[in-house]
Amino acid sequence: MPQGLRAMTAYLYDLFARNMPAAGKAFIENHDGRIINFGDVETGSARLANVLVSLGVVPGDRVAVQVEKSPEAILLYLACLRAGAVFLPLNTAYTPVEIAYFLGDAEPRVFVCDPATKDKLTSVAQQAGVSAIETLGVAADGTLYERMQAASTTFEDANCSVDDLAAILYTSGTTGRSKGAMLSHGNLASNAQTLIKAWGFSDKDVLIHALPIYHTHGLFVATNVLLMAGGTMLFLPKLDPDAIMRLMPRATTMMGVPTFYTRLLQRSDLTPEATKHMRLFISGSAPLLAETHREWRAKTNHAILERYGMTETNMNISNPYDGDRIAGTVGMPLPGVEARVTDPDAGTPLPDGEIGMIEIRGPNVFKGYWRMPEKTAAEFRADGFFITGDLGKRDERGYYHIVGRGKDLVITGGFNVYPKEVEDEIDAMPGVIESAVIGVAHADFGEGVTAVVVKDKASSLDEKTVLANLNDRLAKFKQPKRVIFVDDLPRNTMGKVQKNVLRDTYQDLYKA
Repeated sequence: MPQGLRAMTAYLYDLFARNMPAAGKAFIENHDGRIINFGDVETGSARLANVLVSLGVVPGDRVAVQVEKSPEAILLYLACLRAGAVFLPLNTAYTPVEIAYFLGDAEPRVFVCDPATKDKLTSVAQQAGVSAIETLGVAADGTLYERMQAASTTFEDANCSVDDLAAILYTSGTTGRSKGAMLSHGNLASNAQTLIKAWGFSDKDVLIHALPIYHTHGLFVATNVLLMAGGTMLFLPKLDPDAIMRLMPRATTMMGVPTFYTRLLQRSDLTPEATKHMRLFISGSAPLLAETHREWRAKTNHAILERYGMTETNMNISNPYDGDRIAGTVGMPLPGVEARVTDPDAGTPLPDGEIGMIEIRGPNVFKGYWRMPEKTAAEFRADGFFITGDLGKRDERGYYHIVGRGKDLVITGGFNVYPKEVEDEIDAMPGVIESAVIGVAHADFGEGVTAVVVKDKASSLDEKTVLANLNDRLAKFKQPKRVIFVDDLPRNTMGKVQKNVLRDTYQDLYKA
């Protein structure tokens, strides 16, 4: 719809619309050959926004979505923006037990799932009081897609402001269940605008997109940036090194997690010639080993740009597009974002070189945790800085180094895993006395979830049995890659398990 015909504005979507190129230009080229051009973005999101309204959605309502990656899922996200709804993407690996918690906590008006999972999730959604359950498949199918085809191609956008909620993304912490990070239209808009400038994106960019879209990296960093820049995304359902190498001659950029780079480095066809059309490789969501950075540069003549972000803040810090990209660092604060390193207890700033808590302040920082005002208040300093929970330091050049987690959170493949949730499941098994879950350095995943278990001496419990018992209880990414049995867990004088000792003990567990 021409900009002048918009009666009201869905704040973030309106910014996208202003920057859209010609309607016929491709926005998403799907792996199956389907193309969603920018004209389809406008009409498709309008159709889905009309469907949401017909299902009773009003501004502020949550729309929970657990579907496989597809162009239509992106259009659904945009439809939520236009309708003033709050988009709530859920990891496709979550089990019905986990979905029950999210639906009960967020109380969405609509729940959209994959056609293949509707039977086992319908009762879960009904018990949570969800009034509408729809499906959306990867092959342009499902009940929501059918409704979409019959809906109008025009929609009067909701009147959203910079402070209105655009999304809730659930993240893990160190106590209690997952928390819903509330992200506003302004949070997402400011970060996309900043990243376009910082990383040099334009309408000429073609991005290889092999990331999931229920995570901030693939959804907000990649999609929002390419939408606002007017570029094109080459959509792959998942990491596929063969497909990435085939697409690289047509692409200019790729965003990935460290696993992307370690897998591609195993290929003999990864050469300077194969990557000559690319201008930028970006890595995030998990620590990139300095060794991987150096090996990539040696094989391709490209320096990977590593950056640092989190669910609550989107992107905070980045190695420079123009300038030294230093292996083992995440770079310097993005324009408009303030960062500091403080004493974890006192909150007082520390000098360069000293390790402390990384804190962030800026327009990218979220509004707080859904229905958790006390938790929100505890995570912010009086001057507005957000306490990230990450330990790090700033060097003499102003580059930040992440050295570990201050809260024992495990980040595996870009996903947060809350140790106590895994420990509770293991501790409930017959024969288990206690357990401790830690993250151990892993070349592919950044950290591998690792369980250290104390069992009853009379128990025959083994690693295979523990893993089998967790299979239907936890999402795959939360399940331990190894289970180690010990006689006792190390503890300090106060009786607290010393997970730092365990991490040191098993630091070489996943090394070849």
